[in-house]
Amino acid sequence: MSERWATFDCYGTLIDWMGGIRATLASIWPDADADALLRRYHRIEPAVQAREPMSYRRGMAEVLWRLAASEGLVVPDGRADALAESLPRWPVFPEVPGALRELRERGWRLAILSNTDSDLLDASLAAIGVPPDARVVASEIGSYKPAPGHWEAFFEHTGAAREAHVHVAASLFHDVEPAARLKLRCVWINREDEWSDLPRAGELPDLSGLPGMLEALVPALR
Repeated sequence: MSERWATFDCYGTLIDWMGGIRATLASIWPDADADALLRRYHRIEPAVQAREPMSYRRGMAEVLWRLAASEGLVVPDGRADALAESLPRWPVFPEVPGALRELRERGWRLAILSNTDSDLLDASLAAIGVPPDARVVASEIGSYKPAPGHWEAFFEHTGAAREAHVHVAASLFHDVEPAARLKLRCVWINREDEWSDLPRAGELPDLSGLPGMLEALVPALR
């Protein structure tokens, strides 16, 4: 059998993206409803990413300005890059390092497919402490998921076989739906207890049970 590969989205799957953004928005506008701002952020971001290619850092600043305008708020002086500046401090979900190390011990190769910039991803991977074998970053390929560019680049650069690959992600919009469209096996990490009828190979509330699930989906050659 070919080498077994697990690809991961980073933010929302391995790193607490929701909590990181919410905390930053709350620090910028402490008197506003942070949960409502977070929901609005999620609606604005895809439209920004669908425009001309731009760095994730610039994209987050653009979303922040649009969010402020839509809510009648003002971005304070010096806070335009607050989201990018806070990103290296966004917390790692507690079970993630152990799950990734166990996958490594079981012979899996690991890759990150992320809608971010290389320097920002470097900081998050250092916090996780389990270096990937490969990575595909939006700032380097000029494409944002849910477009297929990340998966195309991954298969081209690694030579991974589709039958020995599983994608792992939390975002229905950015990852689960395009994986289904590309006919890739995907495990949905449903941290928010959502519902979806999108096809997927499996579903878990976090990464604790992921090594066992991946072993069942792509057994090692005995």
